[in-house]
Parts: sequence; C-alpha cells; structure tokens
Amino acid sequence: MEKPYVVGIDIGGTNTVFGIVDARGTIIASSSIKTSGYPTVEEYADEVCKSLLPLIIANGGVDKIRGIGIGAPNGNYYTGTIEFAPNLPWKGILPLAAMFEERLGIPTALTNDANAAAIGEMTYGAARGMKDFIMITLGTGVGSGIVINGQMVYGHDGFAGELGHVIARRDGRLCGCGRKGCLETYCSATGVARTAREFLAARTDASLLRNIPAENITSKDVYDAAVQGDKLAQEIFNFTGNILGEALADAIAFSSPEAIVLFGGLAKSGDYIMKPIQKSIDDNILNIYKGKTKLLVSELKDSDAAVLGASALAWELKDLKEQHFIIIIKVMKPREFMTFGALFYLVLSDVYGLFRQRVILTGVRKYSHRHENV
Repeated sequence: MEKPYVVGIDIGGTNTVFGIVDARGTIIASSSIKTSGYPTVEEYADEVCKSLLPLIIANGGVDKIRGIGIGAPNGNYYTGTIEFAPNLPWKGILPLAAMFEERLGIPTALTNDANAAAIGEMTYGAARGMKDFIMITLGTGVGSGIVINGQMVYGHDGFAGELGHVIARRDGRLCGCGRKGCLETYCSATGVARTAREFLAARTDASLLRNIPAENITSKDVYDAAVQGDKLAQEIFNFTGNILGEALADAIAFSSPEAIVLFGGLAKSGDYIMKPIQKSIDDNILNIYKGKTKLLVSELKDSDAAVLGASALAWELKDLKEQHFIIIIKVMKPREFMTFGALFYLVLSDVYGLFRQRVILTGVRKYSHRHENV
C-alpha cells in the first residue's frame, strides 16, 4: 500500500511541534503542545500521541504514514533515545522513539535537532542535490549537522558534529556545558546579546542599544540598531562574524563541503552577518579550499523548518513488519566452532534462507570468523 505521508516532531524545551508532511515538503496538518508540565516522559508521549492521532486519522489513517521522524536536543540516532538533555524536564536516557512505535505502531527515527535540520535542508531546501555540506543552526545555541558523501555523520556513538562546542577562544566565556570559550558563547543569538553587553560596558560610544536595559538586550535589538546605522551594533556583528568565520574555515579543512548552510534568526541578518563571516573564512582558510565552499542561508521557512527537518528522517524508514534484524549466534570457544562448523553452516544457511537477514557469528576470537550475509 502506498504511504504518501510522514510525520515530523520537533521537541523543544518550551514547545513540541508536529505535523504531517507530503513528499513535496508541504505540511498538510500541524499542531503543538507544551513540552513541560508532564511529570513523566511516558505521560508526555501519551499526550503527543493523543494530539497527533486526530491529524493522522483526518488524513487517511495510520496506513498512510510511512514513518515518524523526531528532532530533539541530545537525540541519538543509533539508539532512538534522548540522553541527558539539560533543557528538558525529564533526566537520564529517554527511549522516545520506542515509545512512539509502541503507541502508534509506526516506525520512528530520532536524531538531534541540528541533524534533523541538515536532513531537512538536504531533502527540501538549499542543500538539495548536495552530498557534502555543513548545516549551522544559530539560535539560543549553535548546532551543526555534517553531511559527507551523502551521509549524515553520527560518529561511533551518535553524537558527532557538535561544532557549537569547539573552542573558539581559549579560556573565554563560560559555556552552559561547563567549558570555556565554546563557539556558541560568541556566535549564538544569546552570544550576540552577551557581546553587546560587554561592548556597552567597556566603551563609551553613543549607541541606540544604550536605551535598552542591558539585561534585556537581544540579538534582534542589535540587528534593529545596525539597520539604523548604529556603528557599535555593526561592530558587534563584525566581531561575531569574524569568530564564526574562523571556526568555519577550520570546519572546511576537515570535510571540504560544497556549502555551509546557515539557519536561524541570526542568519537572517543579511550582509551585517554574512559579509564578516565570508571575509573571515577567506582570511583564514587553507589555500587549497579557497573559493570552493558556498556560504548559503537556509531556504526553509522558520515556522516550518523544525517539522520538515524531523519529517525528512522518516522517508528512509521501513515498515515495522519489513524492518531487518540481526540474528546473533554466539560460539563460546574456538574449538567448538571447529568441531561443529559444518553443522553451524547448515543452520545459518537455513536461517538466512528463511528470513533473508544478516547472520553474524560472534565470540570466535582466535580464528576471527565473523560472517555476514551467509
């Protein structure tokens, strides 16, 4: 049966937004709930499913949904879990993908929100057709998703690609992660506001920003002042863009991307941020990479991007009834393998013929017999 839709769920610290998406990237139905207010993650999952199910039923039912994709802070694609997310009310390791599969009977994948944004950009946005690019999300923090040879880079544990936590300035600003000088302390929206407060405290320049209580200044205020010709506000953007450009020049050196795509409110600041970023990249990049990487702004609408990014995960999922599994037969001793090798081969051949799945032998240490696709 044709399954023309997927579901995207974006879990934020304040709100959880979800929608049904078609293959063209059109959100045909959406809704949201507050993320907090549920004593347990199980109650939260129940409420999301309760709110999502009417949308699914109104658009043909569960049989029309290919899969669910979830973007979440500290999401692990390999395990389908959220792990120790500081901005969520539930702590520890949360098996959220499994919870949705159990409640709705729909295959579910989960990854962190920046990776979801990268997959969404590759599926629906500025990175369509690209196999090598880096997505940078500029929000409360700085997130990143790295795609190499058409594949999202997850690393061995599912948490690769935290460019927001590379050290931009040794012994610099204290980060929420506990380290000092992380990129996001300078180049996030909150980092820009922090720079504004530091500049105002250290200098005597006239500035429109002085009309705002220092603790209330936002990156939007800095942009509004820059547009009105405020020199100090423009210097704040130059300072921010310089640091981000230095970091991106380093990132280009390790993955040689076709493009770097910027997403978030700060990326919408136009030439005020883009020109200093580009200049800093050009000033700091290795010669062999000069002029090869495009600096782009996301083509996804801010209001749709989170749901579209999460939904893009779901197109690659297989039906739960069709999902492959691995059968593992452990041979305890090498001598047993040598004695019963022929018998094992016949058994494994039958298993493969029956299930057409990968069959792996583990535990045969001395002879390194690790067989796949028997």
